[in-house]
Amino acid sequence: MTASLADTPSSRRLPSARQLIALIGVISLALIAGAWFFELVLHLRPCKLCLEQRMPHYAAIGLALAGLVLARSPRLQWLVLLGLAGLMAWSTGLGVYHAGVEWGWFMGPNDCGGAASAASGMQDFMKQLQTTRIVACSEAAWRFLGLSLAGWNALASAGLFLLAVLGLLRGRTGAA
Repeated sequence: MTASLADTPSSRRLPSARQLIALIGVISLALIAGAWFFELVLHLRPCKLCLEQRMPHYAAIGLALAGLVLARSPRLQWLVLLGLAGLMAWSTGLGVYHAGVEWGWFMGPNDCGGAASAASGMQDFMKQLQTTRIVACSEAAWRFLGLSLAGWNALASAGLFLLAVLGLLRGRTGAA
């Protein structure tokens, strides 16, 4: 009699694929809610890279919802976890890149400084010059324990990536 990894007591305590999909979706939703809180309540304006970091989480929320509704078979759940792992790898990379730009390790994009809307006249243009606040990608607007929001996003996304990979590996060993 051979025992597989899927039959060990510790693996039975691990969340199911559906639970992991839901967990990744809920945490992505919480990260987006946090980003909107910092923007709308604390008035920390996002830069171009900040906004790009939200994209994988928006996609993960949608994929997780679709996966919970549509992915009934273990194979489809495995594919949803694969998609979530890819999204979280992308998010981790964006977070590391942005944090690196803030620390001066990498060069940021040339157009990462904000843009004003077109003024209709000289008076509007002068008013925009006085009221427009440029948000540079190289300046962290807020830090906690030495990490900026980009750094925290990188850590959270890496954790979500590991959760998705755990589900992928568990699904692979359970199918074997």
